[in-house]
Amino acid sequence: MATWKIDAMHSEVGFKVKHLVISTVSGKFKTFEGTIEAENEDFSDAKISFSADIDSIDTGVTDRDGHLKGADFFEAEKYPKLTFQSTNIVKNGDDYKVTGDLTLKGVTKPVTLNVEHGGIGPNMYGQTVAGFEVTGKINRKEFGLNWSAVTEAGGIVVGDDVKLVANVELVKEA
Repeated sequence: MATWKIDAMHSEVGFKVKHLVISTVSGKFKTFEGTIEAENEDFSDAKISFSADIDSIDTGVTDRDGHLKGADFFEAEKYPKLTFQSTNIVKNGDDYKVTGDLTLKGVTKPVTLNVEHGGIGPNMYGQTVAGFEVTGKINRKEFGLNWSAVTEAGGIVVGDDVKLVANVELVKEA
């Protein structure tokens, strides 16, 4: 069984959500960790575990980050992490459909993520690394992130759908 750990220095975990229906706000989690355990070299039997610290959310705007960490959204003090545990992987060429349980704000729901395998190779330290791009979409309200507001003109301030985007590099443990 091989164990692979996310190299946070060479990875990013982010999200995108519509603002006022006409533009997109992006954010990321600065602190996260994850592992893949697999017997097969093609990761077709992989077990994936991932977590991110809610308090590390960063949209580039301090006031917005504070609002997201507060009671209207993530309640970071009460629910300090989001987690993902894989339950099924379907391989198709270099791509995968990874289904698993996402827990966010105390709510666990199944989600399916699209994963593109970028390849495996050595890094400059002689370690074996693997790269993946992960995309998906969730409805934030299904996870209790219900805050909403409407502009004077009737526009929705924050969209319900959140796009998930992660580019991760994993290092194979010796």
